[in-house]
Parts: sequence; C-alpha cells; structure tokens
Amino acid sequence: MLAFSRTTGFRHDSIPVAIELLRRLGATAGFDVTATENPNVFTNDSLGQFKVVVFLLTTGTILDAQQRGAFERFIGRGGGFVGVHSAADTEYDWPWYGQLIGAWFRSHPAIQQATIKVEDPRHPSTAGLPNPWVRTDEWYDFRTNPRGSVHVLLTVDETTYKGGGMGVDHPIAWCHEFGGGRSWYTALGHSKESYTGDDAFASHLLGGITWSSGGGGSC
Repeated sequence: MLAFSRTTGFRHDSIPVAIELLRRLGATAGFDVTATENPNVFTNDSLGQFKVVVFLLTTGTILDAQQRGAFERFIGRGGGFVGVHSAADTEYDWPWYGQLIGAWFRSHPAIQQATIKVEDPRHPSTAGLPNPWVRTDEWYDFRTNPRGSVHVLLTVDETTYKGGGMGVDHPIAWCHEFGGGRSWYTALGHSKESYTGDDAFASHLLGGITWSSGGGGSC
C-alpha cells in the first residue's frame, strides 16, 4: 500500500499518527506500507508495486499532468484507492479525480460530537461498527451529494450537531467501482484522536483498505 500525504493547502497535524496507524494495521493484517509525500512515485513502474493508493489527509493540487495520468492508468489496471478525510479537499481542477472520490469538500462547522447511521452493515468497513455510532469529528459538507453515483455506507444525522449544511441525507463514507478499479472514501479522521486508540475508526479504515484491495465482495 502507498500512503500519500502531500499537502499544498491546509495541513493536518494528525498526519504522522495517521501513518503510524496504517503501519500498525499493515503489521496486523499482513500488508506493507510505503509512506511518502514525493509525487514522483506516481509513475507507471512505481505504482505497479502497489495494490492500493491511500490519499491520507491530502489537500490542494498534489500531482502534475504526467503523475495524474499514471494514477489514472493505475486505477484502470484494477488498482484500489482509499481517500481519508481531506482527500476530498484535493485536486479540484481534475474532473477524473472528482469522479473517483465521489464528491468534493465544501465547508465544515466546528468540531463536535454527532451521531452516525450505518447504512450498510455488511461492508468490510462498516461490519461491527456501533449503529448508531456516536463520535466527535469534523463533519464535512460536500459540494454535491454523491448518492446515486456511489454506494453510501455511512450518513451523519444533522439533527445531532450544529452547522450541518446538507440536510436529511448527508453521506460521509461510501464506495464504488470506478474506471476499472475500486474507490473507498471516508470523511472521518480529522484529529489525532481518531488514529490513537479509536478501535472503531481503525476497523473502519482497515475495512476500506481491505475492500479497495479486492477483498470483501462487491460494493
């Protein structure tokens, strides 16, 4: 797995502990993790070493045209993609990426507690999660609602927190098969606490990686 955490916009201070969590998950589940912020790894040959690419708290424009092309070909060859939190705040001028990730970030209110509904408890990334799932995070609103083009896994109940802007249907995690590969995204994971001792979030993330790498059946 390639964990790519380059930022050209806001930078989350949770990136180092997020990488450490991925390394721990890899040690437990039996996959190798390469972590980098060097975009030059996005070539046909380099990406050919990986089954899954994780955009881990990325922001802004992080790849040039040639690197974008290599990533598109990686997905076209059946590669997996995992987007974590601000991966939706990334590459706004790349239409293909917008389709891959499902929806782009628009805004968020203050960090606060809210209640999540598990829509599909059978998916590897949601199996075993509490339902409802009460947690504290930074609740993203998106520019569009991705439902209809993706399979929604989790929604957040806007009546349980202040400042939500999407209404009664507010997806926050989803998956879909796209362009020959698999794409899984979660809006969760803003703070350091998500990556240090939050077993439910770790299970959610590992399930997304497992599914994106080809396990766990269809989306």
